[in-house]
Amino acid sequence: MSQGDKSSYTDKQKRQAEHIEQSEIARGASRKDAERIAWATVNKQDGGGKQSGSGRKPPHDGKH
Repeated sequence: MSQGDKSSYTDKQKRQAEHIEQSEIARGASRKDAERIAWATVNKQDGGGKQSGSGRKPPHDGKH
């Protein structure tokens, strides 16, 4: 985890990123690419960093 400050991420997000990174390396990705993919995936899933109540999207109600 060399790029950027990861201190705002939860321990769970850090573990997820590490697991994804190891999986990508096993698939043949370079360590740099694996790290980039891992953190992009965590950010896409969770919005990045610790989540607070404000600024989060409300759940979709499925009526549209």
